[in-house]
Amino acid sequence: MPMKHLLLLILPLTILLSSNINARGTGDLGIVIERADGSVQLVETSNNTILGRIEGLGDLSHASAVYSRDEQFAYIFGRDGGLSKIDIINKKLVKRIKQSGNSIGGAISQDGRLVAVSNYKPGGVKIFDADSLALVADIPATYGNQGLRSKVIGLVDAPGQKFVFSLWDAGEIWVADLSSTEKPVIRKFKNIGKNPYDALITPDGRYYIAGLFGEDGMVLLDLWNPDAGSKRILDGYGKGEKKLPVYKMPHLEGWAIAGNRAFVPSVGHHEVLVINTLDWSEAGRIKVHGQPVFVMDRPDGRHVWVNFAVPDNDTLQIIDTESLTLIKTLKPGKGVLHMEFEPRGEEVWASIRDEDRIVVFDTETFEPLTSIKAKKPSGIFFTVRAHRTGL
Repeated sequence: MPMKHLLLLILPLTILLSSNINARGTGDLGIVIERADGSVQLVETSNNTILGRIEGLGDLSHASAVYSRDEQFAYIFGRDGGLSKIDIINKKLVKRIKQSGNSIGGAISQDGRLVAVSNYKPGGVKIFDADSLALVADIPATYGNQGLRSKVIGLVDAPGQKFVFSLWDAGEIWVADLSSTEKPVIRKFKNIGKNPYDALITPDGRYYIAGLFGEDGMVLLDLWNPDAGSKRILDGYGKGEKKLPVYKMPHLEGWAIAGNRAFVPSVGHHEVLVINTLDWSEAGRIKVHGQPVFVMDRPDGRHVWVNFAVPDNDTLQIIDTESLTLIKTLKPGKGVLHMEFEPRGEEVWASIRDEDRIVVFDTETFEPLTSIKAKKPSGIFFTVRAHRTGL
């Protein structure tokens, strides 16, 4: 081959390699919500450092986030109805819209093209194009003969380009098929129970489970067999017991499923409930330090980590999922709001809101490895969530 032809082949490759010398992957990245400042910290988990901050995101007092499938963009759902799209590689706010008066979370579709937001005010779900944030569908959560609007909670993505959510006021579960954004197909399951407060979907995307605040029990919907309708599980688990005041609503969306067992927080009790996922019967109760908020399993399912509502929110406890016993109690600081495991589970990050820091723990030794400064940190979201159903 003549030398000039060889150079023509090599030169574009050389330019390509040199232009990407500072390129960075996204697999070890994440964000930390700074709830009081309307900002997020951009972090990386390979060396546990801060990479930057993005500000101007509105009210993040109850914020959550999902990721684009390429992990470059995070969509942040603010309590003030704001929906923000941020670029975590280039460390910038791409776009922010105010889509409602009060929102409580969101989800991203199976194909990554749609972002859904669940709203308290006005009650319903709005669907946006993930690229432009243009509104493509609006699903009002109307119920009853008077056409009332319900608060929407427990919004998750499901296989088949579906979103599943619950209506707090109506006691209903809706499954919305967005295969066509022009004509969403809504299937409604009514009379599921009083005041569903949060929900989860199992990692395989088959079972949707909503907790009930207005009564003792949970409700399960098999998305593979929806014609069977909803099914009550753990019915009356607190029957005959005096409930404690609920200082903070438990969260189910963190789900903890280890083998054939699911671990969920109880409402108004100092217990973690254990469910046999083969038949959805109660498999045990584990007494814990306070009212559990998040019950989260290490990625390998070996341990479950639990944090608590006030006045016990200075504590973390670890449960062994084989023996169903508490094996460790930690006191990392005041205001432990959220935990997030690194992708393979060797470390876990915990936000300590009242002390303006994040603590990273070794999940084998339970020893703290480092402390990272942050302004009133709450939710921690790593990019591994981009590839998990319901997160």
